[in-house]
Amino acid sequence: MRLYLILSILIAGILTQPGKVRAHEIRPAVVTVTVGADQRYEIDLRVNLEALIAEIGSQHNDTDRSPSAKHYNELRALPADELSARFTAFAPKWLQGVDLRFDDNPVKLRISSIAIPPPGDLALARITTVRLTGQIPARAKSLRWSYAAQFGNNVLRVRRPGDDKPITSWLQDGTPSERIPLSGKTVQTTWDVLRDYAVIGYLHIIPRGLDHILFVLGLYLLSSRLGPLLWQVTAFTIAHSITLALGLYGIVQISPAIVEPLIALSIVYVAVENIMTSRLSPWRVVIVFGFGLLHGLGFAGILREIGLSQPDFVLGLIGFNVGVEFGQLSVIALAWLAFGFWFGNRSWYRWRIVLPASAAIAAVGAYWSVERLFLA
Repeated sequence: MRLYLILSILIAGILTQPGKVRAHEIRPAVVTVTVGADQRYEIDLRVNLEALIAEIGSQHNDTDRSPSAKHYNELRALPADELSARFTAFAPKWLQGVDLRFDDNPVKLRISSIAIPPPGDLALARITTVRLTGQIPARAKSLRWSYAAQFGNNVLRVRRPGDDKPITSWLQDGTPSERIPLSGKTVQTTWDVLRDYAVIGYLHIIPRGLDHILFVLGLYLLSSRLGPLLWQVTAFTIAHSITLALGLYGIVQISPAIVEPLIALSIVYVAVENIMTSRLSPWRVVIVFGFGLLHGLGFAGILREIGLSQPDFVLGLIGFNVGVEFGQLSVIALAWLAFGFWFGNRSWYRWRIVLPASAAIAAVGAYWSVERLFLA
């Protein structure tokens, strides 16, 4: 019971902290291409301009871990007009990595406007909208988009005249989009949407979701028997599925300043309990369910930020959730192959593997709890 008391005190401390959003995590650019009936196009890119100028891409999950972290933080404090001047100098290099083609013929892109919010609270990520405009070549039938890998991943949304919903693609590592017809029947199927969001969900666990990986490892380490693992994973899956749906539809929204430290605390909890006991208690399942609710809110934040369109909510939700589940199963399978299969039945398994691994996981979770609560 002492552990539950400590947990309650820590949660209460977090909930009384002022809300603030971490600004260090790299998110994909959201690119919306609007094809006009007047043979013109508009491209709105919602980007972290400071990360672009500092040349921090998707190779870094956290700006603080980039060699350009100091430069990035200096840019974040600049007034909008000064940041705009910095971007004007950087823009020619950036435009070299932005490619729009009609019928496989590249067009010269022109920046028509840029909307930069004031710096405000430096704990908040400042998202800038850069607009590119131009004329669609006569008799063009299709378009194709690509964004250089050095500038990060991007979510592409193409809006065409007469379409009920945009055509959406998740593009990574500079991969160009498929050819998208400018009119006529959409090329995007239900399977395409499910596949794209399943990939996003999987990648949010492996390799980018280290906090979620450590939490699942903590669940796995409690016991080498299958029963305790199934109870925990089932509770966690049901819980995060509930809040992922509620969060996406805006029914439940909690500041990341609360969710993120609690996710880190959930890692500490499962790891510490692994050290204290090797048996699954009913309380453990309840607590895992509660932490699953928190993880689901974290997942919902990801989908909201990358711009999941209203018509794709259900398919995107299902696809993302499937990707998350496959990511979790991959973590469990890799852990089983690494040490469970070989040593799970050995008498020393708990003392030589479970306890040291759980202690290491708890230490990392404790560090993240402090970092996210006081240093974000």
